[in-house]
Amino acid sequence: MINQPPTLPFDLSAATKHLCACDETLAELIRNTAPFQVEMEAHQSPYEALLEAIAYQSISGKAAATIFGRVKALSANGGIPTPQEMLKLRTPALRKAGLSGAKVLAMKDVAKKTIEGIVPSIEAAEKMSDEELVKRLVSVRGVGAWTVEMFLIFRLGRPDVLPIHDLGVQKGWSVAYGKKHKPSPKELLVFGERWRPYRTVASWYMWRAFQRAGYAATNKIRQKKPKRKARRPAKRPKGKSAGKKSWPLKLLKF
Repeated sequence: MINQPPTLPFDLSAATKHLCACDETLAELIRNTAPFQVEMEAHQSPYEALLEAIAYQSISGKAAATIFGRVKALSANGGIPTPQEMLKLRTPALRKAGLSGAKVLAMKDVAKKTIEGIVPSIEAAEKMSDEELVKRLVSVRGVGAWTVEMFLIFRLGRPDVLPIHDLGVQKGWSVAYGKKHKPSPKELLVFGERWRPYRTVASWYMWRAFQRAGYAATNKIRQKKPKRKARRPAKRPKGKSAGKKSWPLKLLKF
């Protein structure tokens, strides 16, 4: 019997049984890996989660933590600036904290759209479907589908999220299923249909497969090369006999 974390909003035991029944390879991975566990950030609002996600984009975790700490220091209480505070903070102060110009604009847009109600409260978000949340949150500058998917998994604990653009999930799939190439997002989406309605749990095990394999092995996994299209034979110009080439006039001597 699997111990189910009390904060998880779905039946983990039922999810595991379903995945083991529909996918023998995944079943073996589940048996040989630690049980599924997600540490949900229960205290964060969608606004705060998005602000932190933007700070962590494209840089190391250590550097991002330092920069985000400086951003917090700019607020009145030393915590994450409120949406109203973020809009009032001057760009030079945020740039001095270490944020890029693009991240400053993104954070201010998160604040603006939170005040407008586009970025919902946590209470409202919990009542929305995955599709509605994705549609709302990707309208925010600097927030893409992957950022929203991580929010759905690690903040809301949604059971059926498949991050098809996540490199760890892609390469973990390659490791688990013995493939030399990593799947395209479309290929992974089609394959993942068998895991519904618990694609979050399956994705978590793909991450574990990626981690267990190590970078030496996963670095060898490459993008699948597109198939070359067969060349069509050149059409023979009208009036020319078979087997003869049509020479450019400038190369012919008269």
